[in-house]
This record gives sequence, C-alpha cells and structure tokens, in this order.
Amino acid sequence: MTHVPGVPLSGSLTSTQLNALGDALNTLWSIPPTGLTPIDLPALIHRTHAGLTALADHPTPVGQAARTWLQHEFPDLTAVHTPVVAHGDPNLTNYLWDGSQVRIIDFEDAGLGDRTVELANLVEHLSGRATDWQPLVRRFAVEPERFRAARCLWAGFWLTLIGPGGPSSDRNPPGTAEAQAARVIRLVAG
Repeated sequence: MTHVPGVPLSGSLTSTQLNALGDALNTLWSIPPTGLTPIDLPALIHRTHAGLTALADHPTPVGQAARTWLQHEFPDLTAVHTPVVAHGDPNLTNYLWDGSQVRIIDFEDAGLGDRTVELANLVEHLSGRATDWQPLVRRFAVEPERFRAARCLWAGFWLTLIGPGGPSSDRNPPGTAEAQAARVIRLVAG
C-alpha cells in the first residue's frame, strides 16, 4: 500500500480547501469512465424507498420526513447524463488535504456514474454538513432540478441509515436523525 500525504478533510471547508477539492474532482471526472461497472443507482433507489417505507409509520419527525419523501414524484435519475468516474464514497475523510492539494482515496465503491448524482452524494454526506457547497456546485454547472432530485435521494438514503432502527442510528449524536428529517422535508419542498 502506498502512503498518500495529507490529513482528512473535516468540518467546514475553507474556500482554499473547497477549490482544491473541486480541482481533485475535476481531475477524477476528466478520466474517461470507459469499461467501468455502473454504480447500481436503481438498487440505491429501491433500498431508500424500502427504508423510508419502513420509517413512515413512526409518529416522529423522522416518520413525517419519510412520508413526505414517499409522496413526492422525483424525476428518473438512473440515466447517466454526464458520465464520470464516480468515487462512490464522499465521506470527507476520503479526501486528504496537504495544505495545497486534495488527494482522493478509497475507491472500493467507484464505478461509472453521473456527475450530478455524484455531486449530490458529496453535498448530502453527513460529514460535510458544516460546509457551504454552493461555490463547488456552481463550478460544475449542474442541472438544477436533477441536482435537487439527486440531493433528495441521498438525503432520504441518509435518513434510512440514521433513523430509528437504521444501521447507523446509534453512531450519531442525539438529534442527528431529527435534523436529517428536517433536511429531507426542506429539500423535498424545494
């Protein structure tokens, strides 16, 4: 295994870090994704729908968010509009900052993906909640409605992980699921 210099990004990214992350993503996304196995977005959509269906009966803000998400009609995200090498795991700890450059690690979930869906995955990851992502989003000129739909998908996915009974429900501070529920409702409302 090769040592990669830098420390994991975390918290609220500075504008310098955000620009360097954008450069790293631009480099990754400039590589032709020819021959890569597609990210299984239909399976993610199915898993998210099933998880939110299970949460919908909870008499809590989490249940309300699940019901709100399930009642909304989202555009189809399974077609790849802008094919890229999709990293697949945008936890900020997978981006190493050396003071001037960001390097991307942990490619076990990588594959052929859609740039808008990948960017939404990054923006909605729990590890990046303290960051203002607007400068990065503007840099990549995403389709607004498709981007919002992809953000709703990833926000709903996170709710299934951290909501009651989810596989990560015990790993987060109290109130995390409720904050995520509010985020889902806000995103779905547009």
